[in-house]
Amino acid sequence: MFDTLIIGGGAAGISCALVLGSAKNKSFAKDKAVGIIIHQKTSHLQTALFNNVLGLAPGTTGASVLESGKAQLSNLYSHIEQIEKEKVLEISKSDSEFAVHTNRRTYRAKRVVITVGYTNLMTIKGLEQYIEPHPRAAVEKDRIWLKNTDHLIEKNLYVAGTLAGWRSQFAMASGSGAHVATDILTLWNNGKHVKVHDKV
Repeated sequence: MFDTLIIGGGAAGISCALVLGSAKNKSFAKDKAVGIIIHQKTSHLQTALFNNVLGLAPGTTGASVLESGKAQLSNLYSHIEQIEKEKVLEISKSDSEFAVHTNRRTYRAKRVVITVGYTNLMTIKGLEQYIEPHPRAAVEKDRIWLKNTDHLIEKNLYVAGTLAGWRSQFAMASGSGAHVATDILTLWNNGKHVKVHDKV
């Protein structure tokens, strides 16, 4: 049983995992089980080239960011379980938990964060009722979002990144994932607002 299971290993998903992982020494977070299903084959980062992102050297490729992000998560926050080479097929819900069904197995989680891309090829069964045309994409692109309020689709079900309705910019997707992570940390902390900063 995961407390939080993140679906998607792009900018939003890995950012969410990094922020959750960075709270490992907080009393309210240390016993929480967090996992991320890292399915990156269709991530838009695979073909991205960054020249306009603060902190990234011009010419950095999105593919290298995907790889370095997984390594960063593993090296700094190894307690976050990375699940690779699985694709989520369906999400179902009972009274107090979600069942996340992949092509290999089923995982249980108290809360789920969906961070996959915003193309109309997104085919996770159980989410159909939330799909609408994307509010910040050109109509001819045929992009979608999962209808939400401040990243929350329904209780304990979150969405981050472009699928949350944000434009396809790396910084926006990363910030969206971090936003969701701090909301979850705040829940863990009994509603007291949380942010995690490291200092020199």
